[in-house]
Amino acid sequence: MDISTARVLVTGANRGLGRALTQELAARGATVYGASRRPDKIDLPGVKAIQLDVTDPASVAAAAKEARDITVLINNAGSSTGADLLTGSWDAIRLEMETHYLGTLGMIRAFAPLIEAQGGGAVLNVLSALSWISFPAVGAYAAAKSAEWSLTNALRQQLAPRGINVSGLHVGYMDTDMARHVTEPKTAPADVARAAVDGIASGAAEIVVDDRSHQVQANLSGGVAALYPQLG
Repeated sequence: MDISTARVLVTGANRGLGRALTQELAARGATVYGASRRPDKIDLPGVKAIQLDVTDPASVAAAAKEARDITVLINNAGSSTGADLLTGSWDAIRLEMETHYLGTLGMIRAFAPLIEAQGGGAVLNVLSALSWISFPAVGAYAAAKSAEWSLTNALRQQLAPRGINVSGLHVGYMDTDMARHVTEPKTAPADVARAAVDGIASGAAEIVVDDRSHQVQANLSGGVAALYPQLG
């Protein structure tokens, strides 16, 4: 795909990885819609800011009317409540699922017909190494990301015949507000954005950015013993 001629909508474009993705795409000549619940926070030159809450079907429908010409959809909007599955509030657990799973699904259902009408294009779902491995402290987030990975695999099969390539981006810790409490090494959002846009351009099915994600991916074939050695 030629990124310089792409028309891209990025959700959660006001900060973190979403902002870095928007900057990277604009630098490569793409036409970019930056979507956020707070569009006033999107101040990047040449980027069209639009209001969007991916958990609100009416908001998604309004965004689809405004950005009818897109050829690429990047589902980046996220939440991180820190809820665990045994003691976390139902509202927090529900928010994780409504944002990462239902929100992503709703966006694809709304925008895939528009992308197809433009002759095809791409969808990128920003996933996580936590779509492959889970920890109690982030159980709700990991479960939602795992569900999003599953829908990514299902929809790539359905949308490929319609000329739409669906990619999943897997990354560990990034140097963003969401991981501000993490003391382990973190990848710069600009580096993740560069890898993501390269992956869209090449038509990659999975974009695995960092060593942590590669290691977790390699351990999948080893089952529980490889992913959770403490249980052995």
